[in-house]
Amino acid sequence: MSSDFLKNPLSLFDVKGKVAVVTGASGAFGALAAKILSGAGCKLVITAGNKKELDAVTAECKSLGAEVEALNMRPTTQALCDEVIAAGVKRFGQVDILVVAQGKNDVSKIQDMSAERFLDVMDANVTQSWLMAKAASTQMLAQGQAGKPGGKIVLMSSARGLLGHPAGYTAYCSSKSAIDGMTKALGCELGPTGITVNAIAPTVFRSPLTAWMYEDNENANKVRAGFLSRVPKGRLGEPSDLAGPLLFLTSAASDFYTGHILYADGGYTAG
Repeated sequence: MSSDFLKNPLSLFDVKGKVAVVTGASGAFGALAAKILSGAGCKLVITAGNKKELDAVTAECKSLGAEVEALNMRPTTQALCDEVIAAGVKRFGQVDILVVAQGKNDVSKIQDMSAERFLDVMDANVTQSWLMAKAASTQMLAQGQAGKPGGKIVLMSSARGLLGHPAGYTAYCSSKSAIDGMTKALGCELGPTGITVNAIAPTVFRSPLTAWMYEDNENANKVRAGFLSRVPKGRLGEPSDLAGPLLFLTSAASDFYTGHILYADGGYTAG
């Protein structure tokens, strides 16, 4: 890269006109990712199994100026993952960015959890991420042969991929550790092609599922105080704290970064 970027360094973060696929767009991170990329000027393909939530996210993305192809589905098989990518190509001609945000948790002590429940979490968080990465990277490689090299794949990890948890998180922690390994392996495998594969690993950030931790009552205050004793920044995460990492990992600014786990955690995993 020449030094021309110094005349406008912010151009490295420009994703305007890029085609982004976001799965799990009705979930906390997926909905946020879709809206961030909409505001940044991307064209979107979004998926979710909850039609009501999908319609709401679609409307918000359109209000931010995005063209949106919304698919009321969960890409749980290779055929369905391929269908999602094909929808992006059909509507917009290509796919430049994939953000895999679908997934689930199932909190239970190991003695109380069946193998089926454990495998269900692994399938939702790991296998389906792998299937979407395969579908997207296949299309990105084909585009590269047509003179449009590269692509950006962002997987969803967690601070729990690095750290354990005492309250029945064996399935979730195992799945996120697997995402970390997948990110590194795919980063190495696809790096020579120009496709980058990275992961965002947040800790607690504000969402409908965690809203109770932000409340001012005895239980929330106690739980929050215990958690914040481990967070150098001294606060819980906000949605805006994920915008920077997402735009970095989906833009040219991260072209030299692959196989990387970006912890959006206020320093939680550092100490």
